[in-house]
Amino acid sequence: MDKLQLLGMDRGELTRFVTEDLGESKFRARQIGEWLNRGASIDEMTNLSAALRARLNAIAVANPVTILESYRSKLDETEKFLYALTDGNLIEGVVMRYHHGDTLCVSTQVGCRMGCAFCASTLDGRVRNLTPGEILGQVAAANRHIRQQDPERRVHNIVLMGSGEPLDNYDNVVKFLRLVNAPEGLNISLRNVSLSTCGLVPRMYDFAEEGLPVTLSLSLHAPNDEIRRRLMPVANAYPYDQVIAACRNYVEKTGRRVIFEYALVRDVNSDLKCADELASRLRGLQCHVNLIPLNDVRERNLSAPTRQTVEAFQKRLALKNISATVRREMGADIEGACGQLRRKVLEEAGR
Repeated sequence: MDKLQLLGMDRGELTRFVTEDLGESKFRARQIGEWLNRGASIDEMTNLSAALRARLNAIAVANPVTILESYRSKLDETEKFLYALTDGNLIEGVVMRYHHGDTLCVSTQVGCRMGCAFCASTLDGRVRNLTPGEILGQVAAANRHIRQQDPERRVHNIVLMGSGEPLDNYDNVVKFLRLVNAPEGLNISLRNVSLSTCGLVPRMYDFAEEGLPVTLSLSLHAPNDEIRRRLMPVANAYPYDQVIAACRNYVEKTGRRVIFEYALVRDVNSDLKCADELASRLRGLQCHVNLIPLNDVRERNLSAPTRQTVEAFQKRLALKNISATVRREMGADIEGACGQLRRKVLEEAGR
């Protein structure tokens, strides 16, 4: 963490670093930037002199994220990454292959402090925030990995739905979004990026003012405050009506519909009465509901409802004119849910 993270610099910052700190010509910044986009290490930047590479290695790291292990699903083409950070911490990511391109699930924190009952990422709390370079580094590392398998593949879409609450790491996440969208960088359209939040209302209003056309995904998971408080401690700070009002504001400010994530939990939030109440709460809002059969989290004693219950819930929402789909389960055999793999590895290492 003591070394400069080159991936975390925008082009202006990189140029100033190269010209003012290193005393090199401006065109070196462009060369370094091109290598960074390819996921290269400093030693691989072969059009730089050996002396310059040595100077860079002494004070900087190109990508502070490396893929420690990768796990490919035998059920589909999903691949899970266990990333190592330069301070020894571990985070996770998942690349999912769709007909419209590869989607990468990205982490924004080591751990999480939000305490949601259905999530393994939060069981040990938040260790620290990720830097912009560490968030972008996941994309660069994944891009390099999948292109080695197929040069035509690359990350097309990003979902900030890995470990951590993105809006709890607000400044670093906003800088990451500007970096990943930069024309001289990876140039990924922000319309291909989704940011998931558990509902930090003040930050939702802030984010609506950033001018970033990102899809906002709200982890709702309940039709009312009583059930939401049971599943999500954040609901004690920000009541249901405040969260929905912040979503309406986001739609008005950005013109983009909000996605509601709704994890269906057996005997908690999955009966037709819950579906009816949810529909009444969302009526008139430009939105879509993503129904998620729960990934069983053994530490929480929560389980998924039957397939019939899931389908009945979806049909009930449709009957009430609420757009809803059931998320396709991917990577179930590689512990695809965020936080599961990292926790397993740490337990096996006795950490």
